[in-house]
Amino acid sequence: MSAPGAALRLRPRTDDGLAQRLARSAAETEAGAAIRTTDVPGWLAERARAQRFRVTPIPFQELDGWGFAPGTGNLVHHSGRFFTVEGLHVRTGGSPHLEWWQPIINQPEVGILGIVATEFDGVLHFLLQAKAEPGNPTPVQLSPTVQATRSNYTGAHRGAPVRHLELFTDPHRGRPLTDVLQSEHGSWFHHKTNRNMIVETGAPIDAGADFCWLTLGQIGRLMQVDNLINMDTRTVLACAPVAFDDAVARHDDTEVRSWFTAERTRHDLHGRLVPLRGLPGWTTGDRTIEHVPPRYFRVMAVSVEADNREVRGWTQPLFEPLERGLIAFLTRRFGGVPHLLTHARVEAGFHNTVELGPTVQCTPGHHGSGTGPAFLDLIRSAAPGQIRYDVVHAEEGGRFYHAENRCVVVESDAAPADPPPGYRWLTPGQLTELLRHGHYVNVQARTLLSAITTGAVVL
Repeated sequence: MSAPGAALRLRPRTDDGLAQRLARSAAETEAGAAIRTTDVPGWLAERARAQRFRVTPIPFQELDGWGFAPGTGNLVHHSGRFFTVEGLHVRTGGSPHLEWWQPIINQPEVGILGIVATEFDGVLHFLLQAKAEPGNPTPVQLSPTVQATRSNYTGAHRGAPVRHLELFTDPHRGRPLTDVLQSEHGSWFHHKTNRNMIVETGAPIDAGADFCWLTLGQIGRLMQVDNLINMDTRTVLACAPVAFDDAVARHDDTEVRSWFTAERTRHDLHGRLVPLRGLPGWTTGDRTIEHVPPRYFRVMAVSVEADNREVRGWTQPLFEPLERGLIAFLTRRFGGVPHLLTHARVEAGFHNTVELGPTVQCTPGHHGSGTGPAFLDLIRSAAPGQIRYDVVHAEEGGRFYHAENRCVVVESDAAPADPPPGYRWLTPGQLTELLRHGHYVNVQARTLLSAITTGAVVL
């Protein structure tokens, strides 16, 4: 009789060759199996011309299927699905803003952000989609293979099925290269989580006219173009297990996790959902819900006409920021090893109060010289030779209208080696390791990290 378990085949705990395969893909920057990098913007423009997509701001009363709920005044869909716009009341113990109210998106369901990968001539390629979203400043951007809320892929919109969804829901259709739950914007979403996935198929799939195979290096080159790679693609690629040459660091990994845990325990923040009606400091008009006086963002509504989506037309609310934001990493070398200055950020919509963000994450127009968050002036005063990355990227166009951030990486030896409390120098490899787990690194830091993992930024 064979010993118990003798027939079971044990496998290595990690794929030691995956990092090398990703590096090989990142090295191919000029052309892939399907298209040259320089031809992608033209292809995107052609797909935009082929897709009828029209977005029109409308009054709230013209929303179809949406309305303000009796009693609470929350903006809800009649199906009870998709998302709601509610009020949030926040109390903090240590912030200068001890208490505030704001609208927030409540979308408790988990969406799927998935990219298909496969090899062409021994090089990994990634399948991205030319997709229009109602809030995009440039309508068509490169999105993941699948970008869908649970309401969409379970058919709550009564539209066509989400193409290629089965590759991410059927475990027998592909091999996961990364699969992790990550947060979205903690200032605008209440506890929102998406499943970030890269799944490798053994052979190329019949993708369709709106899809394109690109290497990691090609995507990196395109990350250097304003408003071309969408937010969902960026967050998924940030989670890719890319290897970095940083076997040593200012702080070992256990020390980093201990510091981060301490940051989570020391902050006192309590946010609770409240009715949208009568929200202090906000007023509801025919077309917008706005802060008084106008500041931060407003809630608006749009009507959408589309040829290539699961449904041909719909209406929905969107959040519209009033100014462009700034997200920036300071970087410097210690012992020859590049490090990024991370900030343990407190945001009301996070599951666990704190996630690691970039050095600076703010709306610069709210702050004059010498005011605002730490290190803002250091970013503002950076000389051209210090700037390693400076690109404008749009945020998620399915929920936000023309929301853009200037995304910057600045190398500066003036950044303190021993930063103030709440800040810590980490290597890109340490951040990538933390991204194997959910809710450690926020979506803004993931955007900047994706520029590093794809090779758009070389530190």
